[in-house]
Amino acid sequence: MTTLAKASNSLNGASVGIPPRHIDFNFPQNIPKYFYAGNATATTFFAMLSGFFPPGERYFMDSVRHFRNRVTDKAQRAAISGFMGQEAIHGREHDRLNELLAERGFDMRTPERFVKIGLKVLEMLPPSTKLAATTFMEHFTALLAEQLLEDKDFQSLADPEMIKIWQWHALEELEHKSVAYDVYELVGNRYSERVAATAASLVVLLPMLGVTWAWMLARDGKLGSIKDNARGLNMLFGRNGFVSKILPRLPEFTQRHFHPGNHDTRNLEQTWRERLFSEGGELFDVYKNRVA
Repeated sequence: MTTLAKASNSLNGASVGIPPRHIDFNFPQNIPKYFYAGNATATTFFAMLSGFFPPGERYFMDSVRHFRNRVTDKAQRAAISGFMGQEAIHGREHDRLNELLAERGFDMRTPERFVKIGLKVLEMLPPSTKLAATTFMEHFTALLAEQLLEDKDFQSLADPEMIKIWQWHALEELEHKSVAYDVYELVGNRYSERVAATAASLVVLLPMLGVTWAWMLARDGKLGSIKDNARGLNMLFGRNGFVSKILPRLPEFTQRHFHPGNHDTRNLEQTWRERLFSEGGELFDVYKNRVA
């Protein structure tokens, strides 16, 4: 066997730039309950997202796994393995974070329960449409990730320890942002199906998001705290809000020639790989499998 053939056969996620990093986050006990700007409304939004992530990651993995046997290219198979590994670890670490948030008084059962109901509806879609829905949701998470890594105002308002799990997650979302879409292109990528999957995802998930967020705030006694609610909504959805900056780019997904790689984030990814995982980086000491 030639050296090239051996290298080809040994491809894994790390070798194609999608390493499943085993991170062991240790959250200090003195992290404030309202870890984003001391604001209950905004913090609960991120707690809700964390509750959504583990079931969501499993949905993404299942929709890609269904078509994995059709992929013959070794580099693409390695990318899928990296994607699966990263998503599995994301789910595990957010499960751990969700336990901590529950201990701090957040109702973390509600987002998990509601997102499972929403995903059960989307499970009824044909396999290729499920994969199209996954690519849309991966587009949204990639936009969130890019915003999180670029928004210095956001970073300055978040607890410096709590934000690390979000930065790690965001980096890896950008590293694997094209994997599900590349599989979808392999199995057809019909424009009409992408539009239908987008509509189905929004119809199912948007009401669920609003109801869950309001319910969690109510359980925490913060729904109707006018000053806190107004400030949190403004930070997230105001003119220069964290989520508001993402929304104009969401329709990119329904452009006929859309591909996640059309928007190049490689320099941003490299900046954050060095900041988090280089020797002396912010997560260097909790990164357990650097050679993987």
